Amino acid sequence: MPKSDSIVIIPTYNERENIENIVRAVLGLDKDFHVLIVDDGSPDGTAGIVRSLMAETFAGRLHLIERSGKLGLGTAYIAGFRWSLAQGYDYIFEMDADFSHAPADLPRLYAACKERGADLAVGSRYVSGVNVVNWPMGRVLMSYFASKYVRLVTGMRVHDATAGFKCYTRRVLEAIDLDRVRFKGYAFQIEMKFTAYCLGFRIEEVPIVFVNRQQGTSKMSGGIFGEALFGVVRLRIAALAGKIKRNA
Repeated sequence: MPKSDSIVIIPTYNERENIENIVRAVLGLDKDFHVLIVDDGSPDGTAGIVRSLMAETFAGRLHLIERSGKLGLGTAYIAGFRWSLAQGYDYIFEMDADFSHAPADLPRLYAACKERGADLAVGSRYVSGVNVVNWPMGRVLMSYFASKYVRLVTGMRVHDATAGFKCYTRRVLEAIDLDRVRFKGYAFQIEMKFTAYCLGFRIEEVPIVFVNRQQGTSKMSGGIFGEALFGVVRLRIAALAGKIKRNA
């Protein structure tokens, strides 16, 4: 089988209810995607399910990084970015394990970069209205106005600043100094977009419908949201001070 140019990174912690279905859904698409699971020591056996799938069906297309503890979303993605770049992938995706991001939208993000020349494609809940299903109204409002707040503070013309469904081209991740990425939660998603924006990369928002998870437990917390709220100001100050630079 020829090597794919695209890999989908899926961080996991206690996702045994979802992991097999999401892997099969992504690897069952017509476009040949590969998948990298970054598991933070899930006590529910998520990594064991992935290992079984690797041995049973998906050798060479499904990969696994196992970490010793719950180290944070941002560090999971950075570990995945480093691995994916070292393996030579040109299009590197972020995606949740819980089907809140539809696998069928992956080719649309890919097309935004491969065919339309975007450097970073963002699966956006808010670029064409509010496209969120089964979230409590309070959480919808918190997320929507958080993105408005980010636009106001940073000047970045992205409607869904906290979105976690993305396609990076290799050149973006090679230009960002991953050692200097400081945030781990919601603010990580903002920081990566804002850094790409400051470095002059073209960002395209692709409208998606976000559906709240049906299985498993959300990892969102007030502390994660607070990190984003105050982290945005720090990012703007760093940009004004000229501290956001291309990786040497």
